[in-house]
Amino acid sequence: MASTNSLSWQSILNESLAISQQVLNNYQPKLQIEEVGTVTYLGGGIARATGLPSVQAEELVKFPGDRLGMAYNLDRDEVGIILLDDSEDLVAGCEILRTGRVLDAPVGEELLGRVIDAKGRPLDNLGAISTVKRLPVEREAPEIMQRAPVTVPLQTGIKVIDALIPIGKGQRELILGDRATGKTAIALDTIINQKGKDVICIYCAIGQRSSAVAKLIAELRQREAMAYCIVVVAGGETTPGLQYITPYAATTMAEYFMAQGKDVLVVYDDLIQHARAYRELSLLLRRPPGREAFPGDIFYIHSRLLERATHLRPEYGGGSLTALPIVETEAQNISAYIPTNLVSITDGQIYLTPNLFYKGILPAVDVGKSVSRVGGKTQLPAYRAVAGDLRLSYSQFEELEAFSRFGTQLDEATQKSIERGQRVREVLKQTQFQPIPVAEQVAVLLAVVQGVFDSVAIDRVSLIEKTLRQAVKEQLPDLCHRVELGKKLSPSDRASLLNLAQEIVNN
Repeated sequence: MASTNSLSWQSILNESLAISQQVLNNYQPKLQIEEVGTVTYLGGGIARATGLPSVQAEELVKFPGDRLGMAYNLDRDEVGIILLDDSEDLVAGCEILRTGRVLDAPVGEELLGRVIDAKGRPLDNLGAISTVKRLPVEREAPEIMQRAPVTVPLQTGIKVIDALIPIGKGQRELILGDRATGKTAIALDTIINQKGKDVICIYCAIGQRSSAVAKLIAELRQREAMAYCIVVVAGGETTPGLQYITPYAATTMAEYFMAQGKDVLVVYDDLIQHARAYRELSLLLRRPPGREAFPGDIFYIHSRLLERATHLRPEYGGGSLTALPIVETEAQNISAYIPTNLVSITDGQIYLTPNLFYKGILPAVDVGKSVSRVGGKTQLPAYRAVAGDLRLSYSQFEELEAFSRFGTQLDEATQKSIERGQRVREVLKQTQFQPIPVAEQVAVLLAVVQGVFDSVAIDRVSLIEKTLRQAVKEQLPDLCHRVELGKKLSPSDRASLLNLAQEIVNN
């Protein structure tokens, strides 16, 4: 009897312990311990706060009204915070809270065709964006062993670039020049030329006028390019903090597609505004200034951004991220601090000069000061066969033309070289929003290099070129297809193109 009672009490005790353990496991405390800080200073797009002893670098903090900031300076007595929203209603003395997460950006197919800011908020009045995945804005660049050589061309549709300064998928090609020389026009034409080529384009506007960005978006919509584009905007009226993080957010959006094996083109317009926004924040946060009042890590903020552009090896997805950073120079000073930093970071530069712009030579690309360090490896075989010596001969022509202005007597060979160079320059001229397919470019360049246009008057070169392009498209469709597939020009192909060009010139 006693053993029976002991067994009964033991079973009751075990059951009670099990119930207690279950209650403890399911218990959710209503009280949560949070670090609450107090703002001691507010102004100029930054804030300083005390009372956040455990806050981490680049952690998001929340201000009243769900406004966000990013912890940047972690000093002993206070935290320097970059504001990511307007601070009109905020005052010193208000409380702020830690969020426990770093700044992130939305990614996914749902962003295509939309105009957003760095935090993913829509700016196009087309409704909310239903992305569910977000990735950190600051991410490590791919490792060296994850990268593949840059060998596949990214066609811009602009003759002078595709022929003389070729760009490859995964490359970083800087576009620089004075104000209003056509830098954004080159980037915009490149985006438009990706239609139907399975390349996703991201245009990142930093510190630009709202009217200029609206005009660019209207051009993209008119040419049906928004279907494969994302426009990320931090206008000139936004906080310096939002301008600072925007290019990193745009790169994160691009990396999502690159990891899926897709090709992505990102345009940063422009990084001089980005550097100025960071300089403003740094000075307000009391970081020591250096050359031109820029902080000592100004090189690092751009290098860690552009190092994320690459071509991945097949086992890591095989996608590519091509970067076209834009920087504005002052009075053609390409040796200024920020331009030289970016020249050393990138794989080449396209330099636009106002001297050519004012003469009507558009795009105003200075071939002598422009370079692609990836070079002809990214060009299609047909290009290499046609434009191999064109860059050198064109640069020599520019030198000869400058020399001939002194009225010196020139021999016949030099005179012929100058006349052919003038026709090459006419052929390289191109109006905006008219990207030219590869095969048509090859046909025109072959004709001018081989001297077919030598007998054509300068003012008729443009007309003959258009006629030849149309004829090639209509009469030699198989040849055009082979060129676009990367096939070499056979002797019969060259003969067909030259005969067609000669017929048009003779008629």
